[in-house]
Amino acid sequence: MSQTRLPEVRRAKTIDSSLAIVNIVLLLIFFFLATGTLIASDSVEIDLPETTQLPLDLLPKPLLTVDGDTSMTLDGVPIEPGTLAPLLLDYPTLHVLADRELGAGTLLDLLEAEELVAVNVKLVTLHGKAPDEGQP
Repeated sequence: MSQTRLPEVRRAKTIDSSLAIVNIVLLLIFFFLATGTLIASDSVEIDLPETTQLPLDLLPKPLLTVDGDTSMTLDGVPIEPGTLAPLLLDYPTLHVLADRELGAGTLLDLLEAEELVAVNVKLVTLHGKAPDEGQP
C-alpha cells in the first residue's frame, strides 16, 4: 500500500490591525482637542491705537503716512499715487503709519499699486495717552 502525502496547508499570517486602529483613534482625538481649543477662542478683542499728535521729527525716516481717505505723505510732503517708488531708491526700508480707520486690505492694495522693488515695509504705531492724562 502506498502512502499518499497531502501537501501541508500553510495558513496565511493574519495581520493584527487593532494597534493601527488605536493609533488612528488617538491621533484623531488629539487633532480634535487641538483644533477645538483654537475654534473656541474666537472672542479676541482688539483695541486699536489712537494718535492725538504726530511728532514727525521723532519717527523713523522715510515715513509714509496714509490717511483714512488714502491720501499719502512722505516725511510730511504730500505725494501722488504711483510716485513713491522713485523716491525710495536710496532707502531699503519704508516705515508706514496708517490711519486707524484704514483697512488692512486697502493699505496692501495701495502699497502693491506703488510697485516697490527690494523695499522692506515696516508698520509704525504710536502709543496714545489715556483720556485722564490730558494732552501736551
